Amino acid sequence: MPVSPEAPTSDAPPPGQGIAIAAESLYLINLLLLPGPGFLALLGLFFRCRRDAPPLAQIHLQQTLSASLWAGALLIVVNLLIVALGGYDSGWTWVVVILYFTTAHTTLVVFGIFGLARALAGQPYQYPLVGNLLP
Repeated sequence: MPVSPEAPTSDAPPPGQGIAIAAESLYLINLLLLPGPGFLALLGLFFRCRRDAPPLAQIHLQQTLSASLWAGALLIVVNLLIVALGGYDSGWTWVVVILYFTTAHTTLVVFGIFGLARALAGQPYQYPLVGNLLP
């Protein structure tokens, strides 16, 4: 059977894919490994690349920074809730911590995994609920 000529394929990554992968990776590092330094690195990447980055990178930068800010706000709320329920010596502390980690934190990590998979594929991704904080 004769081989039909196919359109030439380009193996070049889409513009901004490297920045998008870096943003998603730093977001996951912020949540899972190094919370302070990961966020600062993500913030630095955002401010360095936000104006002249290609659209793919801008979308991922905006989503990861917005979700990181939401994650920080949720940590503050959880700590306030723990203090309101009797402090860190109370029995309610573990209830709140376990509920937070099994719901909010896990959800944010899953969003980051989906975002990283989409960045690796060169596609945009919008985090549900927490991805629209920044204008």
